[in-house]
Amino acid sequence: MRSSDHWHPAHLRALRDLTPTVREFEIRPEGGVRPWTVGSHLNVRVTIDGREDTRSYSLTGQPHDPVAREVYRIAVKRVEPGRGGSRHLWSLERGAELMVGEPANHFELPLGAPQYLLIAGGIGITPIVGMAQQLAAQGADLRLLYAARSADELAFADALGPALGARLRTFVNAQGERLDPAAHLAALHPQALLLCCGPLPLLDAVRAAWSAAGRPAANLRFETFGNTGAHASEAFWVRLPRHGLELTVPADRTLLDVLEAAGVETLHDCKRGECGLCAVDVLAVDGRIDHRDVFFSAHEKAEGRRLCACVSRVTGGGLVLDSSYRPD
Repeated sequence: MRSSDHWHPAHLRALRDLTPTVREFEIRPEGGVRPWTVGSHLNVRVTIDGREDTRSYSLTGQPHDPVAREVYRIAVKRVEPGRGGSRHLWSLERGAELMVGEPANHFELPLGAPQYLLIAGGIGITPIVGMAQQLAAQGADLRLLYAARSADELAFADALGPALGARLRTFVNAQGERLDPAAHLAALHPQALLLCCGPLPLLDAVRAAWSAAGRPAANLRFETFGNTGAHASEAFWVRLPRHGLELTVPADRTLLDVLEAAGVETLHDCKRGECGLCAVDVLAVDGRIDHRDVFFSAHEKAEGRRLCACVSRVTGGGLVLDSSYRPD
């Protein structure tokens, strides 16, 4: 039960490949582009195996540049296997029609900090690009650490290089380079802000390093893809005693998707494991919960009493869930 989105017809004005697996899309909405700020995302309707769904993609670049006044720009990484959103968008050609929501921002860039450290992993660079460009234009004290699996996957390194110069440092896993967040915190100003976007293992490492350094929790901001975990996705079963249901969650669908398809009403919003609205109570587990959210603490995940239905999964079995449903 998501709050109603305001959807607008749009068409795909242009597309171009930034890397072998990342494609940029320029989307022109009917009625014009709505105001947005760096860190914002755009909801896009996609069709997956004949059913409609929603995916969220970060807007790239600067809101005030000439192109951004006409189109929304998103960069989408082709993920296989995945949940199908990227496959749908990559199947589109120039001129294709689609439906988009209005920009929303859950990853705001606070201004006025004495220093900034930006960290991006893979396609997590998309919301970070605009932040780095804006801070550089304002003369802020910043550094950007940008990691990717291979050199040809550094999608925005060329665009960021001229603005950042030596303040941009890249890490290429295939070349044996590893981004160690802890190694970069000691020299930071005590009130520095760290903004990070990337896969869950990177976010976990950043959060652990930040906490170990004794830095203020409020000065760490992050956003995740909400689709990566400790284990490969596999099918699992879920039982809901109050509903009298036992369901199967396929490897390519989320628990939230399956619950909604079965008529089990579940509150949700971000679908990225960040807001916690879709959290459900766990009564029993057969196997292991693969928590893929950034909402629960490490202690709460270890307890395994609740999980975020939008991203978390089970390996090696299934689980029994409670719900808010009460029969009349």
